[in-house]
Amino acid sequence: MSLETALAPVTDLFGDNEMSVAVQDTASGKWAAFGDDSFDTASIVKVDILATLLLQAQDVGRTLTAQERVYAAKMIENSDNDSTSALWTEIGSAEGLDAANRRLGLTETQGGDGTVWGVTQTTAQDQVRLLQNVFGDTSPLSSASRAYIRDLMSHVAVDQAWGVSAAADGDSPTALKNGWLQRSRTRTWDVNSIGRIEKDGRVYLLAVLLNGCSTEEVGIKLVEQAAVHAVTAFADSLTGSG
Repeated sequence: MSLETALAPVTDLFGDNEMSVAVQDTASGKWAAFGDDSFDTASIVKVDILATLLLQAQDVGRTLTAQERVYAAKMIENSDNDSTSALWTEIGSAEGLDAANRRLGLTETQGGDGTVWGVTQTTAQDQVRLLQNVFGDTSPLSSASRAYIRDLMSHVAVDQAWGVSAAADGDSPTALKNGWLQRSRTRTWDVNSIGRIEKDGRVYLLAVLLNGCSTEEVGIKLVEQAAVHAVTAFADSLTGSG
Protein backbone atom coordinates (compact mmCIF):
# COMPACT_ATOMS: atom_id res chain seq x y z
CA MET A 1 0.00 0.00 0.00
CA SER A 2 1.24 3.50 -0.84
CA LEU A 3 0.77 6.19 1.78
CA GLU A 4 1.11 9.09 -0.68
CA THR A 5 -2.54 10.17 -0.50
CA ALA A 6 -2.75 9.75 3.27
CA LEU A 7 0.37 11.85 3.82
CA ALA A 8 -0.55 14.65 1.41
CA PRO A 9 -1.77 16.91 4.25
CA VAL A 10 1.74 16.64 5.75
CA THR A 11 3.88 16.72 2.61
CA ASP A 12 2.00 19.77 1.37
CA LEU A 13 3.34 21.68 4.38
CA PHE A 14 7.07 21.46 3.77
CA GLY A 15 7.82 22.14 0.14
CA ASP A 16 11.17 20.77 -0.93
CA ASN A 17 11.81 18.90 2.31
CA GLU A 18 11.95 15.14 2.01
CA MET A 19 10.14 12.52 4.07
CA SER A 20 9.82 8.76 4.06
CA VAL A 21 7.49 6.57 6.11
CA ALA A 22 7.14 2.81 6.51
CA VAL A 23 4.71 0.90 8.71
CA GLN A 24 4.03 -2.79 9.25
CA ASP A 25 1.14 -4.55 10.94
CA THR A 26 2.80 -7.30 12.99
CA ALA A 27 -0.19 -9.67 12.94
CA SER A 28 -0.63 -9.84 9.17
CA GLY A 29 2.88 -8.85 8.11
CA LYS A 30 1.42 -6.33 5.67
CA TRP A 31 3.36 -3.17 4.86
CA ALA A 32 2.61 0.37 3.75
CA ALA A 33 5.22 2.90 2.67
CA PHE A 34 5.90 6.33 1.27
CA GLY A 35 9.23 7.27 -0.31
CA ASP A 36 12.38 5.22 -0.70
CA ASP A 37 15.17 7.80 -0.40
CA SER A 38 18.08 7.45 2.01
CA PHE A 39 18.29 9.70 5.06
CA ASP A 40 20.74 10.55 7.82
CA THR A 41 19.91 8.39 10.80
CA ALA A 42 20.90 10.91 13.47
CA SER A 43 20.32 9.16 16.81
CA ILE A 44 18.00 6.39 15.61
CA VAL A 45 21.21 4.57 14.63
CA LYS A 46 21.72 3.97 18.33
CA VAL A 47 19.31 1.03 18.21
CA ASP A 48 21.34 -0.45 15.36
CA ILE A 49 24.59 0.11 17.27
CA LEU A 50 23.20 -1.73 20.30
CA ALA A 51 21.93 -4.58 18.12
CA THR A 52 25.41 -4.85 16.61
CA LEU A 53 27.09 -4.87 20.03
CA LEU A 54 24.76 -7.63 21.22
CA LEU A 55 25.31 -9.72 18.09
CA GLN A 56 29.06 -9.45 18.52
CA ALA A 57 28.78 -10.44 22.17
CA GLN A 58 26.60 -13.43 21.23
CA ASP A 59 29.19 -14.54 18.69
CA VAL A 60 31.82 -15.00 21.38
CA GLY A 61 29.41 -16.32 23.99
CA ARG A 62 29.55 -13.48 26.46
CA THR A 63 27.16 -11.05 28.10
CA LEU A 64 27.67 -7.29 28.07
CA THR A 65 30.04 -5.87 30.64
CA ALA A 66 28.80 -3.54 33.36
CA GLN A 67 30.34 -0.57 31.52
CA GLU A 68 28.73 -1.58 28.24
CA ARG A 69 25.36 -1.73 29.96
CA VAL A 70 25.87 1.75 31.38
CA TYR A 71 26.74 3.04 27.93
CA ALA A 72 23.78 1.22 26.34
CA ALA A 73 21.26 2.58 28.82
CA LYS A 74 22.51 6.14 28.44
CA MET A 75 22.62 5.77 24.66
CA ILE A 76 19.04 4.56 24.26
CA GLU A 77 17.20 6.08 27.21
CA ASN A 78 18.93 9.48 27.23
CA SER A 79 20.42 9.57 23.71
CA ASP A 80 23.83 10.26 25.21
CA ASN A 81 26.33 10.90 22.42
CA ASP A 82 29.52 10.20 24.37
CA SER A 83 28.24 6.73 25.27
CA THR A 84 27.30 6.17 21.65
CA SER A 85 30.75 7.17 20.42
CA ALA A 86 32.35 4.73 22.85
CA LEU A 87 30.18 1.85 21.62
CA TRP A 88 30.58 2.90 17.97
CA THR A 89 34.33 2.49 18.35
CA GLU A 90 33.91 -0.79 20.20
CA ILE A 91 31.76 -2.40 17.48
CA GLY A 92 34.27 -1.45 14.80
CA SER A 93 32.48 1.67 13.57
CA ALA A 94 30.85 1.45 10.13
CA GLU A 95 32.53 -1.84 9.25
CA GLY A 96 31.09 -3.54 12.31
CA LEU A 97 27.65 -2.00 11.83
CA ASP A 98 27.49 -2.95 8.17
CA ALA A 99 28.52 -6.54 8.91
CA ALA A 100 25.79 -6.89 11.52
CA ASN A 101 23.22 -5.33 9.23
CA ARG A 102 23.90 -7.91 6.55
CA ARG A 103 22.89 -10.55 9.10
CA LEU A 104 19.86 -8.54 10.19
CA GLY A 105 18.62 -8.14 6.62
CA LEU A 106 19.16 -4.38 6.37
CA THR A 107 20.12 -3.88 2.73
CA GLU A 108 19.74 -0.10 2.50
CA THR A 109 21.80 1.10 5.46
CA GLN A 110 25.41 2.30 5.26
CA GLY A 111 27.47 3.20 8.32
CA GLY A 112 28.77 6.75 8.64
CA ASP A 113 32.39 7.60 7.86
CA GLY A 114 34.94 7.59 10.64
CA THR A 115 33.52 8.67 13.97
CA VAL A 116 30.43 10.35 12.50
CA TRP A 117 27.83 7.69 13.32
CA GLY A 118 24.95 10.20 13.03
CA VAL A 119 25.27 10.44 9.25
CA THR A 120 24.79 6.72 8.76
CA GLN A 121 22.45 6.45 5.78
CA THR A 122 19.23 4.44 5.95
CA THR A 123 15.68 4.11 4.63
CA ALA A 124 12.36 3.94 6.45
CA GLN A 125 11.89 0.40 5.13
CA ASP A 126 15.24 -0.71 6.55
CA GLN A 127 14.38 0.80 9.92
CA VAL A 128 11.22 -1.29 10.05
CA ARG A 129 13.35 -4.33 9.20
CA LEU A 130 15.54 -3.45 12.17
CA LEU A 131 12.46 -3.21 14.36
CA GLN A 132 11.34 -6.63 13.12
CA ASN A 133 14.61 -8.04 14.45
CA VAL A 134 13.98 -6.42 17.83
CA PHE A 135 10.25 -7.00 18.27
CA GLY A 136 9.69 -10.12 16.19
CA ASP A 137 10.34 -13.75 17.05
CA THR A 138 12.75 -14.53 14.20
CA SER A 139 16.10 -12.77 14.39
CA PRO A 140 19.83 -13.40 14.69
CA LEU A 141 19.44 -11.60 18.01
CA SER A 142 18.73 -13.95 20.90
CA SER A 143 15.53 -13.65 22.90
CA ALA A 144 17.53 -12.11 25.75
CA SER A 145 19.14 -9.56 23.42
CA ARG A 146 15.77 -8.63 21.92
CA ALA A 147 14.22 -8.23 25.36
CA TYR A 148 17.10 -6.01 26.47
CA ILE A 149 16.71 -3.62 23.54
CA ARG A 150 12.92 -3.56 23.92
CA ASP A 151 13.22 -2.68 27.59
CA LEU A 152 15.56 0.25 26.96
CA MET A 153 13.37 1.56 24.13
CA SER A 154 10.39 1.41 26.49
CA HIS A 155 12.09 3.71 29.00
CA VAL A 156 13.35 6.68 27.00
CA ALA A 157 13.50 10.01 28.83
CA VAL A 158 10.12 11.73 29.04
CA ASP A 159 11.27 14.71 27.00
CA GLN A 160 12.32 12.33 24.20
CA ALA A 161 9.09 10.30 24.07
CA TRP A 162 7.69 12.17 21.07
CA GLY A 163 7.42 10.97 17.48
CA VAL A 164 5.76 7.71 16.46
CA SER A 165 4.12 7.56 19.89
CA ALA A 166 1.69 10.23 18.66
CA ALA A 167 -0.09 7.54 16.63
CA ALA A 168 -0.53 5.16 19.58
CA ASP A 169 -3.49 4.74 21.89
CA GLY A 170 -2.91 7.02 24.84
CA ASP A 171 -2.63 4.31 27.49
CA SER A 172 -0.79 1.71 25.43
CA PRO A 173 2.90 0.78 25.87
CA THR A 174 5.25 2.33 23.33
CA ALA A 175 8.88 1.57 22.60
CA LEU A 176 10.81 4.05 20.46
CA LYS A 177 14.00 5.89 19.61
CA ASN A 178 14.15 9.33 18.08
CA GLY A 179 16.88 11.22 16.27
CA TRP A 180 17.51 14.88 15.60
CA LEU A 181 20.49 16.51 13.92
CA GLN A 182 21.19 20.03 12.68
CA ARG A 183 23.31 20.00 9.54
CA SER A 184 26.28 22.35 9.74
CA ARG A 185 26.11 23.52 6.12
CA THR A 186 22.39 24.20 5.67
CA ARG A 187 21.52 24.73 9.36
CA THR A 188 18.36 22.69 8.71
CA TRP A 189 17.30 19.73 10.83
CA ASP A 190 16.95 15.99 10.29
CA VAL A 191 14.22 14.62 12.56
CA ASN A 192 13.45 10.89 12.74
CA SER A 193 11.41 8.50 14.87
CA ILE A 194 11.18 4.70 14.93
CA GLY A 195 9.33 2.33 17.22
CA ARG A 196 6.59 -0.09 18.17
CA ILE A 197 3.13 1.23 18.92
CA GLU A 198 -0.32 -0.17 19.68
CA LYS A 199 -3.55 1.24 18.29
CA ASP A 200 -7.06 -0.20 18.37
CA GLY A 201 -5.83 -3.65 19.32
CA ARG A 202 -3.15 -3.87 16.63
CA VAL A 203 0.62 -3.63 16.95
CA TYR A 204 2.57 -1.63 14.38
CA LEU A 205 6.25 -1.12 13.64
CA LEU A 206 6.73 2.39 12.32
CA ALA A 207 9.52 4.59 10.97
CA VAL A 208 9.25 8.25 9.97
CA LEU A 209 12.32 9.98 8.51
CA LEU A 210 12.40 13.68 7.64
CA ASN A 211 15.12 16.11 6.57
CA GLY A 212 15.41 19.79 5.74
CA CYS A 213 13.29 21.10 8.64
CA SER A 214 13.65 24.76 9.55
CA THR A 215 13.74 23.92 13.28
CA GLU A 216 13.74 20.83 15.45
CA GLU A 217 10.32 21.75 16.79
CA VAL A 218 8.82 21.97 13.30
CA GLY A 219 10.35 18.60 12.46
CA ILE A 220 8.85 16.96 15.54
CA LYS A 221 5.38 18.25 14.67
CA LEU A 222 5.67 17.00 11.09
CA VAL A 223 6.95 13.60 12.17
CA GLU A 224 4.07 13.20 14.60
CA GLN A 225 1.49 14.30 12.04
CA ALA A 226 2.95 11.87 9.51
CA ALA A 227 2.81 9.03 12.04
CA VAL A 228 -0.85 9.69 12.81
CA HIS A 229 -1.90 10.01 9.16
CA ALA A 230 0.07 6.93 8.10
CA VAL A 231 -1.18 4.61 10.83
CA THR A 232 -4.79 5.81 10.51
CA ALA A 233 -4.87 5.22 6.76
CA PHE A 234 -3.08 1.89 7.01
CA ALA A 235 -5.39 0.68 9.78
CA ASP A 236 -8.42 1.65 7.69
CA SER A 237 -7.05 -0.35 4.76
CA LEU A 238 -6.59 -3.41 6.95
CA THR A 239 -10.13 -3.30 8.29
CA GLY A 240 -11.76 -2.19 5.05
CA SER A 241 -13.20 0.95 6.63
CA GLY A 242 -11.26 3.42 4.47
